[in-house]
Amino acid sequence: MRCLNEPIARQANKEDKCTGRFWEGRFKSQALLDDAALVSCMAYVDLNPVRAAIAQTPEDSEFTSFAARVEIQKKSVSKPEPQSQWLLPFAETKKTGKPQATQNAHVCLPISQEEYFELVDWTGRCIRDGKRGAIPAHIRPILQRLEIKQDNWIDGIQHYGNHFYKVVGIMRHLLEETERQGRKWFKGQSAARLLYQ
Repeated sequence: MRCLNEPIARQANKEDKCTGRFWEGRFKSQALLDDAALVSCMAYVDLNPVRAAIAQTPEDSEFTSFAARVEIQKKSVSKPEPQSQWLLPFAETKKTGKPQATQNAHVCLPISQEEYFELVDWTGRCIRDGKRGAIPAHIRPILQRLEIKQDNWIDGIQHYGNHFYKVVGIMRHLLEETERQGRKWFKGQSAARLLYQ
């Protein structure tokens, strides 16, 4: 494997005019410690094509889970179709609007797919128009349930990549991860205090 990787790494370093390990500085990853971090990251990724003006709406974008979920939902209206294996399902909700307890550990978030669609659509409208707008009352429970401060949500999504580095989550989870890894701190603690409850 080393014999295969080395020439590729040399070529890429030559093209990028850099030295060092091949993946160093090219990609970064962040640990998503809780549901609040996961929904923030998912919305950020699903809205990338909208922010880049590649698509007007999240469902018009290619290669996002949002577009794939919308397509599956459209097809299942006429002909039931099983969920794609690469997409984890959302929790089903009863008429009360609360997520049902599930035996399935493979659930993406404790909200319904419709609630996620509404959240992404609302966020996309706020970011595109450059206005913060009023948060609809039916979305408020999602943000509270995920421990996200609604006043800072838009800023958190717009500056997601700048606010956090290695880990993302509510302050309690950041501190637990800091201790678990034997570190003194992680970048993003002040952003976590602002964005999450």
